[in-house]
Amino acid sequence: MNLTIDAKDDSKVAILSGDGVVIEGVQDALDAIMNAHYLDCAKVLIRKELIHEDFFELKTGLAGEIFQKCTNYHTKLAIVGDFSGYNSKSLRDFIYECNHGNHFFFKATEEEGLEALHGAK
Repeated sequence: MNLTIDAKDDSKVAILSGDGVVIEGVQDALDAIMNAHYLDCAKVLIRKELIHEDFFELKTGLAGEIFQKCTNYHTKLAIVGDFSGYNSKSLRDFIYECNHGNHFFFKATEEEGLEALHGAK
């Protein structure tokens, strides 16, 4: 798991990278959040491919647990990638609601994710 920083004005976003799935569960997500905070970032961007597929199956509870950790540690999160392959109405509704808030975002590209996070106060 690697983190790089994208800075814009007074906003800093930690961009998570790695080989294969790096977020297998809640502890991996918490490690990423804590590493970002160590770098003075309360905003994290993750590519969809780096997250275990259980995250996108809402009944597993993984997404809720990870989002709760983000909330507890005052961390905003953007997940970027192609979500069109998911047919779950509940997931589509979840993504819609997140994108209309100010803490969690599902965006198609890294640029869109960075824009959302840098704009989030």
